Amino acid sequence: MYLILKKKTIAGILSALAVLCLAVIAGTGLSRHEAVQTVAESVSWGLSFNTPDGTPKGSASVEELKKYGAYYLGDTNEKTIFLTFDAGYENGYTPAILDTLKKHNAKAVFFLTGNYIKTSPELVSRMVNEGHIVGNHTMTHPDMSGIANPADFNNELEGLEKLYYDVTGKQLTKLYRPPQGIFNTDNLKEAQKLGYKTIFWSLAYADWNNDAQPTKEAAFDKLIPRIHNGAVVLLHSTSATNCEILDELLTKWESMGYSFGSIEKLILKTE
Repeated sequence: MYLILKKKTIAGILSALAVLCLAVIAGTGLSRHEAVQTVAESVSWGLSFNTPDGTPKGSASVEELKKYGAYYLGDTNEKTIFLTFDAGYENGYTPAILDTLKKHNAKAVFFLTGNYIKTSPELVSRMVNEGHIVGNHTMTHPDMSGIANPADFNNELEGLEKLYYDVTGKQLTKLYRPPQGIFNTDNLKEAQKLGYKTIFWSLAYADWNNDAQPTKEAAFDKLIPRIHNGAVVLLHSTSATNCEILDELLTKWESMGYSFGSIEKLILKTE
């Protein structure tokens, strides 16, 4: 026999199943908070530049992110750029990148993983000694939105804090960038509980694939016309192209009237 179900009937069944699932979860000892985390919608951070003023729109608005201590854009009334670099490992280019930053008196945030700090402690110390900030890119670079247990989420951040302290003798500045920009609302809340500010970005390009590095021309085609007031720029320090172009890139941005600011200033200005 075939049974034709109306939409209302289907909705009722789905609602009942949801209640049943919660009951099962409760029976396993998981909290309701953990249950929500397992089904929270994950988002891959993205940008749209189709705006009248050229200021990109993110996957979430400035106002929405601010509720959770998260940011992707600085003051759009100021010609300030905030430089950030992501690195899961050292690829031989960071010393030259640091030399270029020193030449331009530009301070950056380096979002590092546990692997980087373990294998390149001398470069971590150099970053700190030259006035840069080391941020938290997690111990093992997982998809953080897929971690259901808050304790496991916290371990990814707190483990890196300890490693950083062991290398530098200093407390880590609590800035967090989700690996691959994948997150959900619960992630933002958990990071906030730990005292972190989550930092996304408003300008990046495809520089992460070491087997398919963009040409200098392709990099400039993205990075020059899309620069904007208050830009939080994401570059990968593992990129040969970034190492090659960085001096010229910073010079071009300076010639356009931009200066380089501290992420801490961005946070203070926008809070």
